[in-house]
Amino acid sequence: MTDSIAALTARIRAGQARVGTVGLGYVGLPLSVEFASAGLPVVGFDLSPEKVAAINRGTSYIKDISDDRVAACVTAGRLRASTDMSGLSDCDALIICVPTPLSKTKDPDLSMVVEAAKAIATRLREGQLVVLESTTYPGTTEELILPLLAERGFEVGRQFFLAFSPERVDPGNPRFNTRNTPKIIGGVTPACTAVAQALYSRAIESVIPVSSTQTAEMVKLLENTFRSVNIGLVNEVALMCDRLKVDVWEVIEAAATKPFGFMPFFPGPGLGGHCIPIDPLYLSWKLKTLNYRARFIELAGEINSEMPEHVCALVADALNDQRKSVKGSRVLVLGVTYKKDIDDVRESPALDILNLLEARGAEVSYSDPHVSELALNGRTLRSVDALEGARTSDAVVIVTDHSRVPYREIVAAALVVVDTRNATRGLDSTKVVKL
Repeated sequence: MTDSIAALTARIRAGQARVGTVGLGYVGLPLSVEFASAGLPVVGFDLSPEKVAAINRGTSYIKDISDDRVAACVTAGRLRASTDMSGLSDCDALIICVPTPLSKTKDPDLSMVVEAAKAIATRLREGQLVVLESTTYPGTTEELILPLLAERGFEVGRQFFLAFSPERVDPGNPRFNTRNTPKIIGGVTPACTAVAQALYSRAIESVIPVSSTQTAEMVKLLENTFRSVNIGLVNEVALMCDRLKVDVWEVIEAAATKPFGFMPFFPGPGLGGHCIPIDPLYLSWKLKTLNYRARFIELAGEINSEMPEHVCALVADALNDQRKSVKGSRVLVLGVTYKKDIDDVRESPALDILNLLEARGAEVSYSDPHVSELALNGRTLRSVDALEGARTSDAVVIVTDHSRVPYREIVAAALVVVDTRNATRGLDSTKVVKL
């Protein structure tokens, strides 16, 4: 064991290793709080003065992390935030948690990862651990991050350590959080894996090492590609059932009684969030560079991306049955976040549905207990009362099935309801058109 490995491992085990998280979003802040709660001193780095100020005064902007948890860590002196990247050199471990969106051409945009890696590289010192958590394609850690860090002349696995650990955040999940969700770790060398495992074991209940960074990178993409493909399959089954005049929800419920060989997935208005709509495209992009076409990924993406159009067609048919056209009709969208009981609208299919309905001439409004206002086509929409909106609209579309919405009263008040989530199960079916 080299002196660097021994010294860093000893500091981690003694609870003295200083952790720096680069990026304080929905991955970085929860991770920072867990490390601080486990007794390690944590500095969060972010370019947003608003986020930094919020953390330093002990408040949270992430729904799953309470103000009390942040305040407790700050008061104990174990958590602070900064926009000053010069402090990176003071940290023993640095974890990159910045966004990795797609470009307009659907190619991976790793610009924020590169900038974070460059900021670390210019300040890298012997004995530091660097971990990439941002979702990316297999090979990124060693092909992109390692060369930047190696410019300082240090040897990876001996003088500094580099690993990949995929984030597995599920916003709004009441059962699984950062601490009790198993953590995958893959290092560039066995020593890198061992050091990273020692660090995460301080704050995470279960840490699972794998053989390489590429394996760890592929794990995250498999997880979300699995979900994307299966959602694409069940969305296509929903389209089939629509033509066959069969209730797809009843079909799935019955199939789910089989105790083996079947896992229920459910149709919906389209994919949302940062991970499921985007991660499979990272894998598909990488494989194109290897002259391989990811056919399942592409087909699932095609089906899922067409679901907002299908929802709008259902709205048009429902209005037509009421002797009304989409143009000029008042349509209320219930729920604009990408999943229930959260406040995140990233990549939400509700945004596409609002735009598509408005393009067809509808007068759109929305109601969401978690989103008070929303930007749409250069203007700001504000959430309306769900029940009052249902009374004054020609059609209601349930896009996100939040728990706090009074669906029974809405069905009673509405002229027609298009339900994409089976939220109206057991209610007046004469008013409801289901996906």
